[in-house]
Amino acid sequence: MMVHYGQALLWMEVQVFLSCWTLAAPNHFFYHDFIKGNGNREIHFNGVKLQVDSTQPSVFAVRGGNTTLPCRYWYEPEMSSPRRVRVKWSWLPVAGGHEIDVLVAIGSHSRSLGDFRGRVGLRQDFPGDAALVMTELHLKDAGRYLCEVVDGLEDKSISIDLELQGVVFPYQHPHGRYHMTFLGAQQACEEQDSTLATFTQLFQSWKEGLNWCNAGWLADGTVQYPITQPRIPCGGPDLAPGVRSYGRLHQHLHRYDVFCFSSSLRGTVYYLQHPFKLNLTEAQQACQEDGAEIAKVGQIFAAWKFSGLDRCDAGWLADGSVRYPITRPRRNCGPLEPGVRSFGFPPPQHKHGVYCYKSDDELM
Repeated sequence: MMVHYGQALLWMEVQVFLSCWTLAAPNHFFYHDFIKGNGNREIHFNGVKLQVDSTQPSVFAVRGGNTTLPCRYWYEPEMSSPRRVRVKWSWLPVAGGHEIDVLVAIGSHSRSLGDFRGRVGLRQDFPGDAALVMTELHLKDAGRYLCEVVDGLEDKSISIDLELQGVVFPYQHPHGRYHMTFLGAQQACEEQDSTLATFTQLFQSWKEGLNWCNAGWLADGTVQYPITQPRIPCGGPDLAPGVRSYGRLHQHLHRYDVFCFSSSLRGTVYYLQHPFKLNLTEAQQACQEDGAEIAKVGQIFAAWKFSGLDRCDAGWLADGSVRYPITRPRRNCGPLEPGVRSFGFPPPQHKHGVYCYKSDDELM
């Protein structure tokens, strides 16, 4: 009887010892199956650390393209045999909000989720490779991505920013200046094949020379405008050049213009050769008869930026505006700077040319 009591006391002391060991090393692996082991061979792991890193804090890409967000994990000290870990990628949109799951994987098995389904996967080119391969990038895919690796009680992560290269353009409501709430601005950009610009995108455009005195919504709910040439109507001549900000405003009560962002196209924008000038309805029909559709504002800006579209002929666009793109400024083609010129929103019965858009699928 005394022997059994002594064995029971000894076992309790062992349990206390193991519990203290667990508490003393919260950042190291430790498993309650220390004595028995399990299918993942999680035995004698105290002192082994999981590490996660990325070779690039930021990755740049374009809409419709493919890219890879690098992420790798390893152990210190190095393990003698591979382990079965859980990898999860999540995404924080540029506009903020909650994290959205992109992909989860255990071993060689993975599942893509939500809007990313069928467009993402793990590369797994070498042991510890957890890079996320992305295809057919969308405008809204920009943002911060989190690569999280879990092995037992150990959980490490690293973040990578995905930034899309593109063009920022100011957009005004057909009824004139300062007519859009935040939601209205968001919808206006989407209708023109673009998305709300971020502050980073607007700031980069300002560095490249964007000079616009009308304030517009950005993706984070702030209202700002870029000034390269200070002047009286735009904050005064005494203020230094920069991006002016009204801060974050009420998204339903306040009304402003908007800064939209577009990236490269999977198609072609062109000026339709037609024997006659057209009203807006005729222009829409003419593009359809040519196997295309009337171009949107974001598409003509993207064609100007990425394809060098240069045409000194004004033409209708889908929103009812009349514009033309100039990459080589010259006489009788507007100001001395490159850009997309605008005649605003003339009456729809007026006669002009038209810009059409044909996707790559339609070109085949």
